[in-house]
Amino acid sequence: MKTSTTQNVFRILLGTMMLLAGIGHLTFQRDEFKAQVPRWLPTDPAFMDFVVLASGVTEILLGLALIFLIKYKVKIGLFLAIFYILIFPGNISQYTNGIDAFGLDTDLKRFTRLFFQPVLILWALWSTGAIPYLKNLKNN
Repeated sequence: MKTSTTQNVFRILLGTMMLLAGIGHLTFQRDEFKAQVPRWLPTDPAFMDFVVLASGVTEILLGLALIFLIKYKVKIGLFLAIFYILIFPGNISQYTNGIDAFGLDTDLKRFTRLFFQPVLILWALWSTGAIPYLKNLKNN
């Protein structure tokens, strides 16, 4: 799929953001990201740390792929959109359990954050050309 210069800039920006988030998972924001682990999963600290580390590595790999694996950008955009869907329960858990992290220290702030996940999903699909790809699949 051909993408515009604007889409490519936003794809690289999203990839950079994913890299930074992934690095944060592994280092200076590790405890903050534990707040995102859904409370319906085991709350053993070692397990929660594993979830944070695994998602951080995934984010780094997806970020690098978004930036450098241009030939596969549509597939990477689809994988990233799925990843955003899979981690959304963590955001819901943070809201429903009233867990403070990343400056989200009120129910209103935690609730408002829930509306940014669809934006990220659309960003991943739009910037990689995955939306026309999916439309083509539907029409064929």
